[in-house]
Amino acid sequence: MAKKLLAFAFLLFPLLFTSLWPAAAAAQARELPDFTDLVERQGATVVNISTTQVRDRRGAGSSQIPNLDENDPLFDFFRRFIPNPRQPGPNQGPTQPQQPREFENRSLGSGFIISADGYVLTNSHVVDNADEITVRLTDKREYKAKVIGADRRTDIALIKIEATGLPAVRFGDPNKLKVGEWVLAIGSPFGFDSSVTAGIVSAKGRNLPSENLVPFIQTDVAINPGNSGGPLFNMRGEVVGINSQIYSRTGGYMGVSFAIPIDVAMDVQSQLRTPGRVSRGRIGVVIQEVSKELAESFGLAKPVGALVNAVEKGGPAEKAGVETGDIILKFDGKAVANSGDLPRIVGATRPGSKSTMEVWRKGASREVAIVVGESPEDRVANSSRPSAKPPAQRSANRLGLVASDLTAEQKRDSKLAGGVVVEEVRGQPRGDVRAGDIITALTSKGQTTEVRSVEQFNKLVSGLDKDISITLHVRRADRSFFVTMRSDPPRE
Repeated sequence: MAKKLLAFAFLLFPLLFTSLWPAAAAAQARELPDFTDLVERQGATVVNISTTQVRDRRGAGSSQIPNLDENDPLFDFFRRFIPNPRQPGPNQGPTQPQQPREFENRSLGSGFIISADGYVLTNSHVVDNADEITVRLTDKREYKAKVIGADRRTDIALIKIEATGLPAVRFGDPNKLKVGEWVLAIGSPFGFDSSVTAGIVSAKGRNLPSENLVPFIQTDVAINPGNSGGPLFNMRGEVVGINSQIYSRTGGYMGVSFAIPIDVAMDVQSQLRTPGRVSRGRIGVVIQEVSKELAESFGLAKPVGALVNAVEKGGPAEKAGVETGDIILKFDGKAVANSGDLPRIVGATRPGSKSTMEVWRKGASREVAIVVGESPEDRVANSSRPSAKPPAQRSANRLGLVASDLTAEQKRDSKLAGGVVVEEVRGQPRGDVRAGDIITALTSKGQTTEVRSVEQFNKLVSGLDKDISITLHVRRADRSFFVTMRSDPPRE
C-alpha cells in the first residue's frame, strides 16, 4: 500500500508543479515595476531641445584648407587632397565656388515643461552659447525658445517658448527618495525622441570633484548624450531630478549617472526668473576634509565637519570670531557631515541672513553667530602645489623635519608674524609636508600651539607622546591647510 501511495505522489508532483507555475510566474511579474501608465501620463511633458551655433568656418578647424603660406611644406599636401578655393587641385577646373565663411554646429538635449505657459527647465550646458534654440514637443510642434537665465555652477537653465495650455510636470520631494527605489528617465539620447530608460537610485548626496553646490542623485538609469536636461521621475510620476552627468571612461553610459535634485533646480530657476541672477551666501573661509587622523588630533570623536584652515581677513567668518583650526559641525542647524556639505549649505543661504554655526574648538563645541555675505563660492584647500626650496644640512627633529626660522623677507612675503620654514624632510614620509612649507601651528590632543621659532617647535615635537596623531597647520605658496602625521621617530 505504501509503495502505491509513493508512486501516486511521484505522478502527482509534476501536475502540481505545472498548475502552480503560472501562479508563481504571475506573482513574480507583479513584483516588477510597470512604467507604462507613468510614461503615458508624463511623456508629453518632456521636450526635445536642439540648438544651433553659427561659427566662422576659417576658425573652426573645418575640412577646408587652413590659412597656410604657399611656401609652407604642408600647403602642397592640403592642395592635393583637400579642395581649396584659392587654388585648384590636379583634377579640378580652374575655378571653384567660394565656400561659405560660416557653418552651423548643431547639438541636441532634453528638457521638460514646468508651467502651462511655456517655461521649460533644462541643463545650462545644453543651451550654452546657442544662437538659436528649437523646442519640439511630442506632438511634433516646434517653437523657438529664448533663454530666461542660466546658472553654470548648478548647470540649470530656464528657457521660454510662446505657447499656452501645455502639459506640465508634477514635482516630488527628492529628500524622500530612498536608495534602491525605482526611477525613470525620459529624453532624447542621440536624438531619439521620447526614449524611456529605468533603473534605481544608487546613492544620494554625491559630491563630485568639480561641483560642490549640488548633492547629486546617483542612479543606474541609462543616460547618454541627448538625455541631458531631461527629467528623472519617481514611480508616482513626479519629477525628482534633472539628468545632468554620467561617469564614463568611454564617453558613453557605464552604469553611473547623476541627476540634480529638483528642489535645487527649482530654487535656481525661481531666482533666474526674478531677479534674473542667482545669489549665493559665503562666509569667507578656506576648508578641507576632516580625516580620521585629523579628528583624533583635534579631540573629535569621529571625522565629521569642515576644518577651517584659513579665514579671510575682513570677511564674515572673521567678523564672527571664527578661527583657523575650528571645525564647523553645523550651519543653521544643518549637520555638516563632510567638507563638501558646507559650501552647499552656505551657498543656499540668502546673503545678509543671520545664521548660527556650531564649531569644535579646543576640545569643545560652541555656537557662533554670523551674518552671511555674498559670493559665488567658498574655496577648498588644495595641498598639491609643489614647492622647491633647497634643503639645508641640519639635524632633523622627531618628525623627520629640518626647519629654520623665517627671515624678515619671508615674513613680509607670507604676511606671517611667526612660523618655521621646512628645509628638508628626512626618513619615512608620514604626512604631506614638503620643503618650502611654512608651519604655523601644531595641534595635539585637542590643544593648538602657535609655532614661533625653530627652538620652540622642536621642543614641542620632542615633548610629544609616542605614536599619537598630531596636526600641523601648513602654509604652501598662497594656500593654507592641515597635515596630520604620527609622532613616532622617523626611520632613516
